[in-house]
Amino acid sequence: MSINILGISAYYHDSAASVVSDGTILAAAQEERFSRKKHDARFPNKAISYCLKESGVALKDFNQIVFYDKPLVKFDRMLETYLAYAPKGVSSFLTAMPLWLKEKLYLKSLLKKELAQVGNCKENELPPLFFTEHHQSHAASAFFPSPFERAAVLCLDGVGEWATSSLWLGEGNRLTPLWEIDFPHSLGLLYSAFTYYTGFKVNSGEYKLMGLAPYGEPKYTDLIYNHLIDLKNDGTFRLDMSYFNYTTGLTMTSQKFNDLFKGPPRKPESEVTQREMDIARSIQEVTEEVMLRLSRTVHKELNTDYLCLAGGVALNCVANGRILREGPFKDIWIQPAAGDAGGALGAALAVWHLYHNKPRTINGSDSMCGAYLGPRFSEIEIREYLDTIGAKYHYLEEKELLSCLAELLATENVIGWFQGRMEFGPRALGGRSIIGDPRSPKMQSMMNLKIKYRESFRPFAPSVLSEKASDYFGLDRSSPYMLLVAPVCENIRMSMTEEEKTLFGIEKLNVPRSVIPAVTHVDYSARIQTVHKETNPRYYNLLSAFESKTGCAVLVNTSFNVRGEPIVGSPEDAYRCFMRTEMDYLVLENFMLAKTDQPAWKRDDSWKKEFELD
Repeated sequence: MSINILGISAYYHDSAASVVSDGTILAAAQEERFSRKKHDARFPNKAISYCLKESGVALKDFNQIVFYDKPLVKFDRMLETYLAYAPKGVSSFLTAMPLWLKEKLYLKSLLKKELAQVGNCKENELPPLFFTEHHQSHAASAFFPSPFERAAVLCLDGVGEWATSSLWLGEGNRLTPLWEIDFPHSLGLLYSAFTYYTGFKVNSGEYKLMGLAPYGEPKYTDLIYNHLIDLKNDGTFRLDMSYFNYTTGLTMTSQKFNDLFKGPPRKPESEVTQREMDIARSIQEVTEEVMLRLSRTVHKELNTDYLCLAGGVALNCVANGRILREGPFKDIWIQPAAGDAGGALGAALAVWHLYHNKPRTINGSDSMCGAYLGPRFSEIEIREYLDTIGAKYHYLEEKELLSCLAELLATENVIGWFQGRMEFGPRALGGRSIIGDPRSPKMQSMMNLKIKYRESFRPFAPSVLSEKASDYFGLDRSSPYMLLVAPVCENIRMSMTEEEKTLFGIEKLNVPRSVIPAVTHVDYSARIQTVHKETNPRYYNLLSAFESKTGCAVLVNTSFNVRGEPIVGSPEDAYRCFMRTEMDYLVLENFMLAKTDQPAWKRDDSWKKEFELD
């Protein structure tokens, strides 16, 4: 009999579910992809339903259900924090407590009620319900699927129960906790404070801050080191909490913070100025320095050649790239769903390996299946949907389809690409992607403004054939999850004129930096996805067809959505997004649709109000 374990994360942000069967990851998905509410924190009933369907096992027949953190310990932390800062925190306390007393404090009974409804069974028929610690879930998600037998495991996020940073030793099927930095001293919350201050949304806009940083100069790093963070040589740190408001108030920063940076936070959606760019560059450099120092310390302490990373801070792919290039480790591995969604998977893996004491299989590659762990749709399902709405399409065999797409891409058409299983984690990896020609100097601005409807400064990532990555980028290993930034090779860069070198800030945007300008950031860097035949053969074959046509083994790859919308999950989501934007073609498995062939679509921008801007 198989041992089936359901993992759940919920009630903070990025709710998700996963199924592990006899140690194999069968399915994992975020609730947002089904509910269409970005970063959906509600109970993941739709994600669980998908996981049950994929596993073919009824919920009551599972061996365990496991939740990704311990709410009573978290409540203890909140209560202690309010008492420590009393009476300052009374407004925040009064806001948070009703929800805790109504729901989160009695989470076990709430979970059982929700699970029984999803599983169509009685509460007393449910399998045993387990709870892991938050950082234990992160650590398990980072180490157990990794390709390493022994590794240091570093978890960095906003906060779990108490821990904000933690170190673990992974050996075989064991995870040993070694030390932690506790709330309120948090690298994740420090970065989020600057996300808030520069006018972006906390728990959503941090990647914008990272993308904005290369446009600025690190003018504020000394101010940050001198006032906000006491950083030790070993990477451990303490924050001066008088500059922050997240322990006691309803904002991230205090008036003292505003005074230090000589002004209030930028209003969301207002103009991004050079000041915000310089602030972004400064906090990005501080974050990288903290992570580099911590990585060197844990290498020295554990004497291991390998490092695993998880937690929201591990999505900082610029810092990850520096750890790989400048740090002491032979290799690093980052959980592709490094944030709270990945906690659902980590919790299930923790029960399998730590509770059941089951061994790991190490075979030189990770066990994430390329992160393609979500639903896929059959040709029958897709054809039925397209016929129902009267869409015009052509069905093409794969060789003809890929040849046709290579031609269309080479002539600057933008294509919605929907095939195979949906990705788990925040990145589109060639399952639910919008793709284009990286050689086009207008592709980056066109995709941002006409298709994604988002800020012009935001960079796009390249997908590259795995064996050709080093021809374009300073990267000598795989990066399948788009979590490493590396420099673009010198030999394909374009030299700047003396006049161009004098440009500042957003003026740098329209200066082509390489022969693949659409995926080359202003600092000659790129956030790379290497594409592998073993995990995504069709996307690999498309890249190969494009290379045969153009001599270029790279495509622009961005997530299939518009700003504020979750990545599309179904053919219906994909068609709707396709028709609402200025994409030229849509591919749903072997069905190809041209925008010009489609039935009349009412052009009405009121739909944009459906999605809260991120």
